[in-house]
Amino acid sequence: MRRTVSTGSPWEGVVGYSRAVRVGDVVHVAGTTAMRDGTVVAPGDAYAQASEALGIIVAALAECGATPADVVRTRIYVTDIGIWEEVGRAHGEVFADVRPASTMVQVAALIDPDLLVEIEAEAIVGPA
Repeated sequence: MRRTVSTGSPWEGVVGYSRAVRVGDVVHVAGTTAMRDGTVVAPGDAYAQASEALGIIVAALAECGATPADVVRTRIYVTDIGIWEEVGRAHGEVFADVRPASTMVQVAALIDPDLLVEIEAEAIVGPA
């Protein structure tokens, strides 16, 4: 059974994606940024943006019957690798005890020039 979660992002319908998809025991959360109602949250503040994105991810996980403790992998994309500590601190506040496999890479740009970070997550949970 496939379950999808939408957060109402303006790009979901245009691009044709869901914030999260659960198939069986696996939950995939799409790349998530600090965007609310089409507006970037905390321009210029990498820690605040990472925290906001992680909050959106945690909410999407919950809608799929998962928690941060179920996360096995995260991928973090930053527009400047120099902000890794701020982003890492926010990530650690959510996943310090979970310690999922994680990757952080610098990318040339995200969908809005004010966005500094985008985060994906994958979780494995018991059957719904």
